Amino acid sequence: MTLTLYFREYCSLCHQMLAELAPWRERHGFELEVVDVDADPALEARFNELVPVLMDGETEICHWHLDGARLAAHLGEIG
Repeated sequence: MTLTLYFREYCSLCHQMLAELAPWRERHGFELEVVDVDADPALEARFNELVPVLMDGETEICHWHLDGARLAAHLGEIG
């Protein structure tokens, strides 16, 4: 499974979410693609003020802050 983190280099929330994802990646073994929204005008228009946004394909898992409960449910830990 590959999740995508839509990210901005200057965004402190983005760096925080990236760091918080590290133990989840170790535990669940998913790949993480980090995409800078400012490098693509379409992504910038789509996500603009929502970053960071964690997605699985077109499914949004969370934005702004890592939602551990939603990520756990998405990864099949609970439910």
